[in-house]
Amino acid sequence: MILYNVTVILDDEIHTDWLNWVQQQHIPEVMKTSCFVSSRLLKVLDSPNEGITYCIQYVAETQEKYDLYILQFAPALRASYPSRFSDKFVIYRTLMQFID
Repeated sequence: MILYNVTVILDDEIHTDWLNWVQQQHIPEVMKTSCFVSSRLLKVLDSPNEGITYCIQYVAETQEKYDLYILQFAPALRASYPSRFSDKFVIYRTLMQFID
């Protein structure tokens, strides 16, 4: 199993709008790709960064499913971020493998 973690640090001014968008549009669109078997959205409570930090975690059954997502779906989904969020967030992506 593969965990694809997307950490997003948001300016306070877009927080509510971004949260609504990511829950209602973005995460459902990612899940429609069928590359992931589950997702979860977490808020980081002790972030050392300014702004508000969230992690979106997606679980893929195999590395191949993740690779398919990155090659066929990620570019368009990343490009679909609304322009109203431009320059008001930072994203870090991390790929992890389950050990147990």
